[in-house]
Amino acid sequence: MNPAVNPAANAEGATIGSANDATVGPGLVPRRPVITVATIIERAGRFLVIEEETRAGVRLNQPAGHVEAGESIAAAAVRETLEESAWWVNPVALVGVYHWQSPINGTYVRFTFAAEPRIHERTRRLDAGIVQALWLTYDEIAARRQIHRSPLVLRSLDDYRAGRRFPLGLIASL
Repeated sequence: MNPAVNPAANAEGATIGSANDATVGPGLVPRRPVITVATIIERAGRFLVIEEETRAGVRLNQPAGHVEAGESIAAAAVRETLEESAWWVNPVALVGVYHWQSPINGTYVRFTFAAEPRIHERTRRLDAGIVQALWLTYDEIAARRQIHRSPLVLRSLDDYRAGRRFPLGLIASL
């Protein structure tokens, strides 16, 4: 949607890049919660994470991103993982749904999935801003908490390690 289509948003000085990005004011903080996805992929005791450039510098995160219009939440997790890490994955469970109020960037609702790695496209170009994909142990990830993208990184990983798994059917696409 663009401001020309939404006169109320346009009158408030909002800019809209997608359905989740309606923003107002100098800081351009989203006015509504942003729906995001992330995947936790474990292989041989290591977890797939990405280093990404942000306004605050290089940060560590699970492969994660925004749900696009017309896309299921699970499909968004698969797509974002591929774009950020070059790994095709198969979601097997929902680890949790997290509500987080960023002190700077607004409110997020994040669906975190457990997924199995399937195929690695070694020659695939990663999304702009992605420095690299890494396989790290839990201790290595925890030791870098000062550069985590958000507190969601360690919280969802802790929930995964505690065995939290919900059926994918918990999320209904109508």
